[in-house]
Amino acid sequence: MAILYGMSVVALLAILAALGLRVYDRVWTSKQWRQIASQVSASPVRFADHMVADLPEPARRYFRYTIASGTQLSTVVEIQMSGEIGLGSKVRPNYVPMRAREILAPPHGLVWAPIAGSRLLRLSGSDGYSGEYAWTRLWLLGLIPVVCSGDRTDCARSAFGRLVAEAVFWAPAALLPQRGVEWELIDLDTARATLQHRGRRQSVDVRVDEFGQPVSVVLQRWSRENPEREWRLQPFGGTVEEVGTFGGYRLATRVSGGNHFGTDDYFPFFRARIERIKLGKP
Repeated sequence: MAILYGMSVVALLAILAALGLRVYDRVWTSKQWRQIASQVSASPVRFADHMVADLPEPARRYFRYTIASGTQLSTVVEIQMSGEIGLGSKVRPNYVPMRAREILAPPHGLVWAPIAGSRLLRLSGSDGYSGEYAWTRLWLLGLIPVVCSGDRTDCARSAFGRLVAEAVFWAPAALLPQRGVEWELIDLDTARATLQHRGRRQSVDVRVDEFGQPVSVVLQRWSRENPEREWRLQPFGGTVEEVGTFGGYRLATRVSGGNHFGTDDYFPFFRARIERIKLGKP
């Protein structure tokens, strides 16, 4: 009897500890969200064609398509999305339904808070980058930690790559040359943007169609999503299937992406439909 009582006490303490960690994680994530939201510019600036006049032609096309003339520039965007996340491999994707909210403020950071799966395989938590720190924390049934990682080195370098790639889809104002972004011509329909922030440097190739709509992005991202589980640079990217208009912006509303983009090993583990976009205003 005493043994059963002791086991019950241990189990209860373990549950309370897990609950405490989960509450702490939510509070900490909310703090990071507010910090990123605070990056809204205090001085409203509106888009004008002369801002991109000296850029490579595909880059000019991209900006003229994604930002209407006279639109108030915003580099902070909040997103609600649904879709699928592949928890398996290219051979067996094991897609599960996903809903998420996200805040994106290149180059300062992002927070992505998903709920994926269902019933006994329901995952929730957050993935993000703020300042110089990156993290991934996922919980099974909101209680059991299944992924918990974060640092200021490898994870942060990888997360910064994701941040730059997603800027093309949802925060084009953050890529303007006035923000310190460098652009160079790759080919008739592709231009390369390079962002630098706090000692990190990341380039992304943006391919557009004849009208300037982004078609795909690809970058060399620091990652260990490979059979050897070694940190190294490897292709990462995605495609834009649909766009929508939001307050003077044309932004991606259906995207897919994943590791090893453009190779035979490409697996689009992320497939999302955008349901709502809120642009940060000064």
